Amino acid sequence: ADHHWYLHRHCWCYTSSSQMSTPSSSPANGAAAAAEGEQKAAEERAREMETYRQKCDGYIKSGLKRNVTVQFLIDRLMKMGCDPPNGFIKCMDCGDKMAGGGFGVVEETVIEAKPTKTAADDRSSALSDAVAERAKTAQCHRTDEDLKKQLDAADSGNVRLRLLPEIFLCQQHMRNETHAHEAMVHELIHAIDLCRTKMDPLNNCMHMACTEIRAENLSGECDWPRELAKGTISKFAGHGAECAKRRATL
Repeated sequence: ADHHWYLHRHCWCYTSSSQMSTPSSSPANGAAAAAEGEQKAAEERAREMETYRQKCDGYIKSGLKRNVTVQFLIDRLMKMGCDPPNGFIKCMDCGDKMAGGGFGVVEETVIEAKPTKTAADDRSSALSDAVAERAKTAQCHRTDEDLKKQLDAADSGNVRLRLLPEIFLCQQHMRNETHAHEAMVHELIHAIDLCRTKMDPLNNCMHMACTEIRAENLSGECDWPRELAKGTISKFAGHGAECAKRRATL
């Protein structure tokens, strides 16, 4: 089957440098030169990110077309009744966050209270503004502090959290095609766990630990050749369990 529809295309846009007047030593000209330098740097980063994105998209295409494990897991999802939505697997700019990819987007919904004319209205409005502001940040850019705020809001009974199925690969951190395919397999195992069980990794640390250990064990990320090449094998007996534990806590 042709799985091209899974890809999510990003548009990187930037404006061209404006014509600058002849340089002089005036403060205004210095500011203009600084602005031009910043614009050129932004354009260079946009070109660099576009190159990363194209390469990453190619890895996703090859995974969907040729990697039998990726194909098997997607087929398994469909047979369980969890058809992947459009844009299910996509490449993202993860900035300086050192991660290969991730699964799930935390959706935060404010629980509307009965209309009143009290100070509670102001608190509800402030909460809605905070939720809207957090939603602007891409999942791969969210911090532990962002998640803590979401969990605290949910504990207060004012917000409902839901984990939406989505897989993203950090385009600038994909070392090669093999690395990208391993990341896809890892995240697809999370997707299957979420589909086949009533898993709640946001509120149950045992569920989170279970799905992470399964993903590490089944994705091939703890295979002997890979671990030997990385120099992370200190002993052979029990190393598989050690690798899964080490990687699951990353």
